[in-house]
Amino acid sequence: MARPRKDALVDLSQPQELTAGLIERLTCPPGKRQAFLRDNKAPGLRVRVTAAGFKSFVFESKLNRRTIRQTIGDVRTWSIDGPEGSVNARSETNRLRVLVDTGNDPRELKRQSIAAAEARLKAKLNGEKTTLKHLLTEYCDFLKAQERMAHKDARSVFKVHVYAAWPAVAALPASEVTTEQVADMMRKARDAGKGRTANKLRTYMGAAYETGRLAKSKSTIPLAFKAFNISHNPAAETAADESSNKSAKNPLPLEEMRLYWRTIKEMAGFRGALLRLHLLTGAQRLEQLVRLKTCDIEGDVFLIHDGKGRPGQAPRPHLVPLTVQAAEALKACQPVGEYALSTNKGKTHVAAETLSEWASLAAAEAGIESFQAKRLRSGVETLLARVKIPKDDRGRLQSHGITGVQARHYDGHDYIDEKRNAVVALFNVLDAPEASNVVALPSKSA
Repeated sequence: MARPRKDALVDLSQPQELTAGLIERLTCPPGKRQAFLRDNKAPGLRVRVTAAGFKSFVFESKLNRRTIRQTIGDVRTWSIDGPEGSVNARSETNRLRVLVDTGNDPRELKRQSIAAAEARLKAKLNGEKTTLKHLLTEYCDFLKAQERMAHKDARSVFKVHVYAAWPAVAALPASEVTTEQVADMMRKARDAGKGRTANKLRTYMGAAYETGRLAKSKSTIPLAFKAFNISHNPAAETAADESSNKSAKNPLPLEEMRLYWRTIKEMAGFRGALLRLHLLTGAQRLEQLVRLKTCDIEGDVFLIHDGKGRPGQAPRPHLVPLTVQAAEALKACQPVGEYALSTNKGKTHVAAETLSEWASLAAAEAGIESFQAKRLRSGVETLLARVKIPKDDRGRLQSHGITGVQARHYDGHDYIDEKRNAVVALFNVLDAPEASNVVALPSKSA
């Protein structure tokens, strides 16, 4: 049989055994941008020729009833066939066909492989960006992006007790830091009389490492954490100093709670209204309350978003009921614009630090010594315990979190009535006659 001339047209309608000569004669039909010649030895193998004359090996198949194509490579650099075990167009086609047969899209696998390689190269070229210091910084930035106020405390702890105290360890790749090194950091802080700080260091560092470890499987964690290649958590293997974990809340006693209430009860202006709203809603966390949005107020309840908890999770919605008096205080704050508690018509919210300072000034006016705003929060819970409000209801009012499998996964009740009962009881006790020692019960009129 005579060999076809080099200028002889190739029949594209039928599969043919691909050869170098056949590929050399292949041209794109006039009026088309590209055309394909099928191989009859390796199902799925094609040669693509463009109108410009560029030729490449292509794999074609169907996945989920859709045609997919994966470029193998230039015909000038890839051989059609070869000895067993070699990489060539036909062997690569067979490999790709196995992937499709098992339900995998080779295009997606290739993209993932390229992305992983780029990530490894980037990490190698920028080794300083995978250090312990960079991991802890990324974690603090992650907390800030989630509007979690803990980022400030974490930054302070890391700055003093890691970066300054252990610069050589801070410069190590995060994946190489050992449990012993973390324990040494904690020991140094504890020996300096900062036992609680040592425990906080353990908690924050453990959370940073856990975030890095989960980045490989949890899509809600930023991709940047994958570069650290964290496979273990050295902080998790250390032991906390339980003797340093004792609460220092020092709740305001009942009489001082009443003194504070009488001081702010008739206080004029935005400041007084905000202080009353804070106390009468159960002394919600300042940083969460000040972020209340106008759109989250509806009737005699409002919604705040509790971001306190594990990273990577969406903030927990927390419904807060309003007594008549609390509703009046909120109205006096004149919520307009985006943020309800604002001094510039809702463009920005009042700072938590500002609210804390106003509370301290009111306490000083009332003659309360050693005041801290957090003492109001613990004072509310103590007061509610005094009037027999169940522990779980007190916790729900102050958004202490939900424990237990049933509560986390199956209990969809919002407990708004129980919370309302608690804030009504709170108001009744605070507003009781000065000489009264009688436990006030909730009233329907409050």
